[in-house]
Amino acid sequence: MRIFKNKGEFTKFQILAKIAQQEPHLKQKDIADELGITVQAVSENIKALVKEGYVETGSSNFRYKITKYGIDKVKTEAINLKSYSDMVLTTMNGYKSIWPAIAAEDLHQGEQVWLNMEDGILYADLEDKSNAYAEVFSDVCEGEDVTLINLGGEIDIVPKDVVIVKIPPIAEGGSRACDMDKIEEIYAQEFDRIGVLGTSARAITNHLNVYPDFEFATAEATASAAEKGLRVLVFAVGKMTNRVTSRLEEKGIIYCIEDVKKV
Repeated sequence: MRIFKNKGEFTKFQILAKIAQQEPHLKQKDIADELGITVQAVSENIKALVKEGYVETGSSNFRYKITKYGIDKVKTEAINLKSYSDMVLTTMNGYKSIWPAIAAEDLHQGEQVWLNMEDGILYADLEDKSNAYAEVFSDVCEGEDVTLINLGGEIDIVPKDVVIVKIPPIAEGGSRACDMDKIEEIYAQEFDRIGVLGTSARAITNHLNVYPDFEFATAEATASAAEKGLRVLVFAVGKMTNRVTSRLEEKGIIYCIEDVKKV
């Protein structure tokens, strides 16, 4: 099946189709704005269409007018495009959307299961206790990863807030310039994950005798964990806090910054 050889051919088809609407006051800028290309690109393509005999210019009351050959071309290309789209849709409909989860119990092919997010991990079981459901694709044992199909509903996940403890950079004293009593008070709150960003931040977790859950790609990991309903505490050095806050703001996640530098 022949469809467009390249993006340029498709652009010409789009311009020709627009001209085929027979708008008497159609301007190149109108076409450019609609297709998201430059006016120069529209002008060059129209010149090519005129040269190829698909478009006439300055005829009767129309700035541009499609010829009989142009009409035939639009019809042919449109039919080819539709046939191609139909073929792709037919192919894709043969695939079943799948998703993995951890089996909370032994599961068997064809059973309907319910989905729950616990500690950031998606679980599937037979107990009806959520708004999300799916069908088991094949038998699995408890604790194994299960393939799910025919997913429906929504998983109940409430994003949690993030607490960022801002540690002074080493030039300002690093971990030794921190109010450790305040840090320990913050740490005493309930958190699901701990992250660090910067060497002085790692020194703080060493002092707390805590091994961080993530210290690389911390901003991304923090946002991902918060989205999955986990409350995260992040120790970040100086301006490194901006990496975390920027990522959280992109995701619309609530956060607060605690400055623990000694007064």
